Amino acid sequence: MRSRDAICAQLTRLKIIAIIRAAQPEKALPACEALLAGGVQAIELTMTIPNAVDVVRNVASHLGGPALIGAGTVLDTNTCRAVLDAGAQFVVSPIGRHELVAVAHGAGKPVMLGAYTPTEAQLAHEAGADFIKIFPADKLGPSYIKALRAPLPHLRIVPTGGVDVTTAADFLNAGCAALGVGSALVSADLLRGSAWAELTRRAKALVEAADAARRTP
Repeated sequence: MRSRDAICAQLTRLKIIAIIRAAQPEKALPACEALLAGGVQAIELTMTIPNAVDVVRNVASHLGGPALIGAGTVLDTNTCRAVLDAGAQFVVSPIGRHELVAVAHGAGKPVMLGAYTPTEAQLAHEAGADFIKIFPADKLGPSYIKALRAPLPHLRIVPTGGVDVTTAADFLNAGCAALGVGSALVSADLLRGSAWAELTRRAKALVEAADAARRTP
């Protein structure tokens, strides 16, 4: 079993966390397989997926070795316990639900709490969040992350919204610990059409963009 510290280290090493919001739960597993084929190993399955806890359990049982399967859009402690019992390796909330920290840490798993402002981000950190999800980040951009980390360099920030193959390097160079990538990678149209080869292609391109940012002096 991977420890909480090991999972945190793996998330920061992998850099890309794919976010799957599927209207059809049966699309989740093949989507995850396509992402893995493209080199994306950290995957967040949101609670907006129908029967989401069962989906987490199914994907974790099939891909829990090569992939790091997490649960997103977790809004309360009961859901947090359920996804952890189902095999989620990390928990993500888009809001500052501080009580999730004790539940996730009690299970030996990291938790990412949502924030938008410096105060919200710091309070989430003080509550024990392992990562801070800056959401929505599309209107803020990499310059906001850089400005935020100037006085708060201890924050491990993961922006979601506005992250794609063209902005990934800028976000990482601004100091982000990892990147949450949703519809820019796993779009609703792609899922609806079961376009797994295209998803693999997008995943490869995103991983290459992240790798290029690491090589930037």
